[in-house]
Amino acid sequence: MASTMQVSLVSADREVWSGEATVVNARTLAGEIGIMANHTPIMSVLEGGQVDVRTVDDGHWVAAVDGGFLSVANNQVRLLCEHAEISFESNYDEARRLLEERKEKEQEAAGS
Repeated sequence: MASTMQVSLVSADREVWSGEATVVNARTLAGEIGIMANHTPIMSVLEGGQVDVRTVDDGHWVAAVDGGFLSVANNQVRLLCEHAEISFESNYDEARRLLEERKEKEQEAAGS
C-alpha cells in the first residue's frame, strides 16, 4: 500500500472534506505543486482554481477553490479557503458551478 497522508479541505463555514490521500495536486502562487507522503514542510498561498486529490481507496475528487492557504507538515495537508466546493465525480466544471452558486447565495444573504 502506498504511503498516505491526512488531508483536510476547509472553507470559512465548514469542513468540506477530510480523509487519507496518496496525492494532492494544487496551484500556488509559486506554481503547480504535487504533494505525496513525507513531503517537505511548506506553507504557501493557494491560487483560485482546481485542487485534485487521490484517496487511499483509489478514489479521486476535485474541488474548486477561490484561493487560500496550503500547509504541509508531518504528513498532514491542510487547504484553507474562503469558499470551496467538491465534485466526487472528478468534474471540475461541476465543482466550479457549485462554488459560484454558494458565493451568489452568500452575497444575496449579505445584501438583504
